[in-house]
Amino acid sequence: MKISFKYISYFFLFILGISMTFTSCTDDLNVTPKDDDEFLSETFFQDPASYKQVLAKLYAGLYVGGNDGDGTADIAGLSGDFSSYLRLLFVTQEFTTDEAIIAWADGTLPTLNTQTWSPQNEFLYGTYSRASYHISLANEFLRQTTDEKLTERGVDASLKTEIATFRAEARFLRAFSYVNLMDLFGNVPITTEADPVGFFYPVQKSRAEVFAFVESELKDLDTSLPNARTNEYGRIDKVAAKFLLAQIYLNSKVYTGTERNNEVGTLCTEIINSGYTFANVPYAYLFSADNDKNGAQNEVIFPIISDGNAIRATGGGMSFILHASIGGSMDAASRGMDGGWQGIRTRKEFVALFPDATATGDKRGTFYTDGQALDITNVSTFTDGYAVTKYINKKADGSPAQRTDIPDTDFPVFRISDAYLMYAEAAVRGASTANTATAVNYINQIRTRAQAATISAANLNLDFILAERGRELFWECHRRTDLIRFGKFTGGAKIWQWKGGTMNGVATESFRDLMPIPAKTIQANPTLKQNPGY
Repeated sequence: MKISFKYISYFFLFILGISMTFTSCTDDLNVTPKDDDEFLSETFFQDPASYKQVLAKLYAGLYVGGNDGDGTADIAGLSGDFSSYLRLLFVTQEFTTDEAIIAWADGTLPTLNTQTWSPQNEFLYGTYSRASYHISLANEFLRQTTDEKLTERGVDASLKTEIATFRAEARFLRAFSYVNLMDLFGNVPITTEADPVGFFYPVQKSRAEVFAFVESELKDLDTSLPNARTNEYGRIDKVAAKFLLAQIYLNSKVYTGTERNNEVGTLCTEIINSGYTFANVPYAYLFSADNDKNGAQNEVIFPIISDGNAIRATGGGMSFILHASIGGSMDAASRGMDGGWQGIRTRKEFVALFPDATATGDKRGTFYTDGQALDITNVSTFTDGYAVTKYINKKADGSPAQRTDIPDTDFPVFRISDAYLMYAEAAVRGASTANTATAVNYINQIRTRAQAATISAANLNLDFILAERGRELFWECHRRTDLIRFGKFTGGAKIWQWKGGTMNGVATESFRDLMPIPAKTIQANPTLKQNPGY
């Protein structure tokens, strides 16, 4: 069993099956909850235990699509498995790039493989709705935990102090959802706990305005979140807020038109010196079933936690990533799983980033090639394209996890090696707060762990940084954002198989650097304006 909060998250929300829908707060972003078993907020919050239960809902909702796994989804339009937050991030950040492709033909899913999506894409609607739902839950939690409300309910001083930390965590998770919306869709509404409850049309804000709001929130949270590594594993501390702030600064030119690389260098230095440490363990340990305790946990700043004994059946989260990446002649048992779904592989252009596709050199190039063709002639054929074995539902020593249907492997959202890479990129982009010698040292720590050749300052350029980010962080939901920042997501500067819908790949239109505002979202809020090109 993982540590207490991890178990509490799933214990309250899945074992006990608490189902909570805040109708008033979900109206503010036009999200349609499916759960008819509603709790009145005032009644529910009379129980002192309720506050941590709702916080647990916010964390657990990053993994599963509903309170009972896949049975009753939080949002309408997609089932609980398809509407998992992590699963949707993987779909939008990976399938749209050279790092992954999926064989399945569910609905409009194939258009994400080929950068031919439209506003009618239900997976984009699910992504928009999932992030919005999380925002609305956070808003209602913040409405229900003001000093005035807590005093009215007779909450004692010690619980008030604990709730103050809960509020800071909820604000971070709200900011995380706003970053995902801003990154994917650009101009989106901003709603907070200060907005009225009940039906209204929230005003669409510019991407720069959303950026400014998130920046302000994350800076403020530096004073209210716990110090580094003082919170329970799986919960946020102030280093996570610094990390998310560094991420938006790294992409500031895309989001606002202004570079903020000096801030990236400063923040990454603070993150690297915060108490989290680069894990001096084999790279594979970071993605094993015991990555919460095998040394990898020292590097991971923000995990999406998984526990095979606490989560009800789900096709979301890591269950999706592991099951769907097994097929062909692969032995599912050797991956710690009960079967494969014949879905996700990688494309040959990504394989080419590694000098040896069989991974006898760089240990990060974990490809399964037996019976797999390098070329993807038919997208729907799993054996076209190399399979990827980065994640495994076995412990680092090879012993089994708790179950074979639901993995124990936690998903690393933020980790120190990414801070190393962000620092190095800031240095290459001319930040006065980052220097080349330090950047080379950080890169070589990463490459030494991977058993790859070290580099010199002469090797450190933007092309190398993009390639190294791919090698180190692939299948961790960074690739689309990275390619856009480097000007290689759309257009013809970087081509991969099936980009644009043809086997050999073609240039795509630049407007696809932004996803369309989903058509159903605009139907629900006709004041929203569609992104150009759609």
